[in-house]
Amino acid sequence: MSGIELQAKLKADRCRIPIIFITAHGDAKMRIQAMRDGAVEFLTKPFDNSVLLETVHAAVEDYAKALGLWNSNL
Repeated sequence: MSGIELQAKLKADRCRIPIIFITAHGDAKMRIQAMRDGAVEFLTKPFDNSVLLETVHAAVEDYAKALGLWNSNL
């Protein structure tokens, strides 16, 4: 199963976890499809680790806020 297929399955199952694609072989068409279907980010290798860390942090924060679980004091 490809990442795009997994994303479609999760979406069909109403699983709303943040998805960050990391690929060495992605193309513009795949990126557009992933982002259109709700991916948080689509990173191609090689990438800067700080970009991944910032992306994960933002995705977790947004997800926690959506669930009403975010505490900005933490």
